[in-house]
Amino acid sequence: MIAERYRARADAFEAKVARVGSDQWDNPSPCAQWTALEVVDHVIDMHGVMVGHPVPRTEDPLTDFRTARRVVEEALVSRGSDEVSTPLGAMTLAEHVDQVVSDDLVLHGWDLARATGQDETIPAADVERLWAAATSVPYELMERFRTPGAFGPGIEVYGPEVPVAADAPLQDRLLGYVGRDPLSKSL
Repeated sequence: MIAERYRARADAFEAKVARVGSDQWDNPSPCAQWTALEVVDHVIDMHGVMVGHPVPRTEDPLTDFRTARRVVEEALVSRGSDEVSTPLGAMTLAEHVDQVVSDDLVLHGWDLARATGQDETIPAADVERLWAAATSVPYELMERFRTPGAFGPGIEVYGPEVPVAADAPLQDRLLGYVGRDPLSKSL
């Protein structure tokens, strides 16, 4: 299930990367101070973190993402059941990929779509799953997730919560909860 979920999310993210126009890489994203290219670079970097070594890079973000996903897919097959140490405690490599980089593909896929004028719709099953996961995090840990650098230099898991109406669509409430403004079209 984890490998299939990762693969579906990686397919969707890869499709978004493939649709970015050459003149859009410097567009600002909803992630403070990141461009569209820096969102993709972050996702690739996190793939490297999951497997324990940097992903080789070229000058092409699409090629680099494809390399990153191949490395993670191979690790899920060969080492998925291996126990790894994470900031949240020990878990299997597959669980860590599922909770970090796989979820990142969804949220940063929205960021990339917003930055480049693509379809921003997140699949309903992903919205529901991420909402349940995010809202189940204890308050103290959520505050740590919102603290820049709490998990290492330059790492911010979530931004400050953005108020969203209680009756807004669940995707908008999720995005607001994790620090994005789903209603703002100006970046």
